[in-house]
Amino acid sequence: MDAELIRKARFQIRELASCDFMCIHIPIGMQSGQISRAMLEHLLQENEALQFALDSFTGQISIHRPAHKIFNQDVKFTLSLKEFRSRKPLKVLTVFTDASGRSHKSVLTWKDPQTQQWEADVAEVEGSPQVAELAAVIRAFERFPEPFNLVTDSAYVAGVVSRAEQAILQEVSNIALYELLSKLVKLVSHREQPFCVMHTRSHTDLPGFIAEGNRKTDALAAPAEMAPLPNIFEQAKLSHQLFHQNAPGLVRCFHLTWEQAKVIVAACPSCSRNAVPTLHAGVNPRGLRSCEVWQTDVTHFPEFRHQKFVHVSVDTFSGAVFASAHTGEKAGDVIKHLIHAFSFMGIPKELKTDNGPAYKSRELCSFLQQWGVEHKTGIPHAPPGQAMVERTHQTIKKVLHQQQQVLKVEPPSIRLARALFTINFLDCSFEGLNPPVVQHFGESSVFPNKQRPPVMVRDPESGRTEGPHDLVTWGRGYACVSTPTGPRWIPSKWVKPYVPKGSGSKSVTGPQVANAAWRRKRKKEYHRDLWAELPFPYCS
Repeated sequence: MDAELIRKARFQIRELASCDFMCIHIPIGMQSGQISRAMLEHLLQENEALQFALDSFTGQISIHRPAHKIFNQDVKFTLSLKEFRSRKPLKVLTVFTDASGRSHKSVLTWKDPQTQQWEADVAEVEGSPQVAELAAVIRAFERFPEPFNLVTDSAYVAGVVSRAEQAILQEVSNIALYELLSKLVKLVSHREQPFCVMHTRSHTDLPGFIAEGNRKTDALAAPAEMAPLPNIFEQAKLSHQLFHQNAPGLVRCFHLTWEQAKVIVAACPSCSRNAVPTLHAGVNPRGLRSCEVWQTDVTHFPEFRHQKFVHVSVDTFSGAVFASAHTGEKAGDVIKHLIHAFSFMGIPKELKTDNGPAYKSRELCSFLQQWGVEHKTGIPHAPPGQAMVERTHQTIKKVLHQQQQVLKVEPPSIRLARALFTINFLDCSFEGLNPPVVQHFGESSVFPNKQRPPVMVRDPESGRTEGPHDLVTWGRGYACVSTPTGPRWIPSKWVKPYVPKGSGSKSVTGPQVANAAWRRKRKKEYHRDLWAELPFPYCS
């Protein structure tokens, strides 16, 4: 062992300084006592390894310590063939250390193997962050004599601990640092159990146990201060990253301008990738108050695997939605969905579905009769009759895809619940900034006032204009008028405002109408005089 150290030292000094040692000191202690000169001469003659190590050496060989004050301590130079520092992580307790220069905190934390709870040892140490973390490392060696892994985010501390075993200190001007280093060298050199030192990067979002423990120490070492609250625009961006609500929902919740809300939605890569096509104008009979007319249908979402059948119900007045994931689309699954929907949104007067086998079954008809719900089906193979629920299918799938990164490992029920929360409580439209749940449980009528303007209506069957009728409500492409036979839903393009004719004396013509008629008359007279002056006859 001595010969190998001498060989390595001579080889290294030749590479670095291109010269050899002037004197080699070998003050080695043996079991019989300190080595003598005669014993050294005997080793030089008999030991082949020592002969190769000192080959071509022209300097002096001494058995005494060098004349330097760092060697004046009562230190016995003994060579140990075993190194207690492991170069690979051990399957034992892992201890994390950190320190902060601002808070002067020296932190030591670990996870108790018995309780699986995080424990901590925090002390205040004056000085630089390296000095404070070195103090935490010393406390770790004092606290854990058993084998353990030491993880630190300081490359300086990791290097010092790695080289501390059987090291000899030189002069250090900083007294506090010298005391810490001396204590560390003594603890590491007299240790009887193995340990491993690892360096990790701080302030990372990487997964795993090492990153989690490092974040724990970072949080404990950070100074206790209140984090600044982001401004309204940043709060809206954070909320959109979590729920992905639409632009009107951001305007309502955070009182942003329309332009700011549209910028947030347009900058979101998930929303731009899963955008829903623009809603076209059209007419679909709706309810005039909550729980009057529902539309129910089933769609498939393959990401839910065995629960890929998503049953959806939507209130045609408020737009409130309820959806549930099932393992099939039979009558029993539809009944389970409707019972949950009734408990969430109430009991509707009328339920409209398509002509699927489950919706035309006797089991479902009996169930709806028990609950007093009128059941209607649309025209076979005509999806426009279910336009609202078909549109809701797209909306639910869009929100599920947008929130996939946040809830990727959650079960289908949790993902669907968050999507319904976004649709019912956060999303709204620029025409009305109230979300569907407020419209559903708030006002009972779309027009709280009693003003219903009279309108003229074109009958789509006969083509004749009828009226005047009272306008109940209207929207994008649709209108509802009150007729003697009851409310009637028709396209808005066939509805015109009713203008009563003047009664009694002859109506007075306005100045604009009189001037326009006078200009048309002058134009005709001018053209007639112009044709009269032509050389050929004018034929009208």
